[in-house]
Amino acid sequence: MALHARMLVVTCRPSALARWQAQAVREALIRKFPQLKLQIRTITSEGDRRWDRPLPEIGGQGLFTSALQRAIREGQADLAVHSLKDLPVEEAPGLCLGAVLRREDPRDVLVSTHGSRFEDLPRGAVVGTSSLRRQAQILAMRPDLRIKPIRGNVETRVRKVREGEYDAAVMAAAGLLRLELQEEIDDWFSLDRILPAPGQGALAVECRSQDDELREFLMALDSESVRAAVTAERAFLTALGGGCSAPVGAFAQAGKGDGVEMKAVVARPDGSRLLRAEGRGSDPIELGKTLALQVIRRGAHEVLLDV
Repeated sequence: MALHARMLVVTCRPSALARWQAQAVREALIRKFPQLKLQIRTITSEGDRRWDRPLPEIGGQGLFTSALQRAIREGQADLAVHSLKDLPVEEAPGLCLGAVLRREDPRDVLVSTHGSRFEDLPRGAVVGTSSLRRQAQILAMRPDLRIKPIRGNVETRVRKVREGEYDAAVMAAAGLLRLELQEEIDDWFSLDRILPAPGQGALAVECRSQDDELREFLMALDSESVRAAVTAERAFLTALGGGCSAPVGAFAQAGKGDGVEMKAVVARPDGSRLLRAEGRGSDPIELGKTLALQVIRRGAHEVLLDV
């Protein structure tokens, strides 16, 4: 049956942010292809069910994505919308990355109890994050701060700060901006201070590899420049052998003329050692591998053994 003759199911996680992202993809497809019929179906992931434990303790790949991928493979859904930073770098069997959409601001931001900027947080202030990447880069700048794991969706983490459970929390700007919660942001971290997770701020749409007709529709949403950038970032992570929760940061963008330029970091969780690399190249995958090799030669694998 042709795609336009049946209802296509878009699956996502149940949070407000995930539903916003799925709706954005749905609307983008309908704008380009008004004949398509799409409905959104939410699926609770393993990561959503296990809010009581910090992410590094849960471990494993695909905490927020595997349930959605299984729904596609089993025919319960046709496509899944993910935050690309949550998607494992290994392509899931039978699935492919059908589209990478335009990127929201990739930076991290600070939400604080009294509107404080990062530099103004008092010594010993409790900062919430369950990301080893954020933890490492925060402690590298402010070893006097106390890091405490924080779980929950965007709104829950903001509420925990506002209610005084934490003095501050570090979060991705993209989620706050998409939910129109920008007034909650008290400070912005430049890319020179905190590098984001590979793929942070980008939306990814997965579908079945053999669904050629749907893949053709999805390619109309694909951003060539964003795909090239996140491909370099994810190639860096792949070459290191790290997963989504590794203390690894990377940000790439289109450089002057042809090619991509990228900055990357591998960090010890306590912030005592940060290995940085940067470069540019015409092949995103080769660029990621090249920068990974630079930090590996300087001891990246030993740093990651501390995780």
